[in-house]
Amino acid sequence: MGSSIRLVLVLALALVVLGAFSMFQVGQWEKALLFRLGEIVSTDLKPGLHFKMPFINNVRKYDGRILTLDVDPERFLTVEKKNVIVDSFVMWRIADVGRYYTAVLGDERHAGQRLEQIIKDGMRGQFSKRTINEVVSGVRDEIMVQLTTDANRQAKAIGIEIVDVRVKRVDLPAEVSNSVYRRMQAERARVAKEFRSQGAEAAEKIRADADRQRQVLIANAYRDAEQTRGQGDARAAEIYADAYSKDKEFYSFYRSLQAYKQSFQPGQDMMLLQPEGEFFEYFNGAKGK
Repeated sequence: MGSSIRLVLVLALALVVLGAFSMFQVGQWEKALLFRLGEIVSTDLKPGLHFKMPFINNVRKYDGRILTLDVDPERFLTVEKKNVIVDSFVMWRIADVGRYYTAVLGDERHAGQRLEQIIKDGMRGQFSKRTINEVVSGVRDEIMVQLTTDANRQAKAIGIEIVDVRVKRVDLPAEVSNSVYRRMQAERARVAKEFRSQGAEAAEKIRADADRQRQVLIANAYRDAEQTRGQGDARAAEIYADAYSKDKEFYSFYRSLQAYKQSFQPGQDMMLLQPEGEFFEYFNGAKGK
């Protein structure tokens, strides 16, 4: 009885192991190959549970999602015969898993090497037809679209679909960069010198115009002052003449008093004059005699 139970258990365990080796699962993100004694028999396995013959069939699975490959920076020659260093990356995925396995043995590293060479050859061809300005400016998008299209035609041979190719940066070699920077510096210095010259010229014009306006204002003010002064002197002379004509004796007496007042200031009361002179005529009598 015990031997029968042990036999049943062994058979059950064998069936479980056989069943485990007879089933496999393919994920939504995976691409799988079914082999029979080393020969590919199926490449279009759908996601889900599948069955196989143990020890006769075997399965290999690959990541079917979009993968990213960083391409090593490479020097390319433009149409101007100038070197540029381009750093880029490519996004790709497995399109034909059977061809992918046949071409690169399903090795992602080998696939990356083949893909990198395809991208570099494409960039070399695209950059050789364009100038540095076109590579750096908005034409870059056009280059990437054309490069993706051309590279896809070659990548089909290894079962790969290129989703996108992008340039991370475009640099000039050190010796070229130094030359460009020196040229840019000289150009900026020339522009700055030109701006300073224009500023100095404008400043001189403004200064000359301000000096001219100042001279004109001073001349006009002096002219107006002289006119006002002349009018005042004329009016004063007119008043004096009118006063003199009304009472000559009083006017003469008033003018003499003004002269005395100005002459007999403190510290100025010493004069050398003849007492009989005209200056003291109003000191000699009420009528000046």
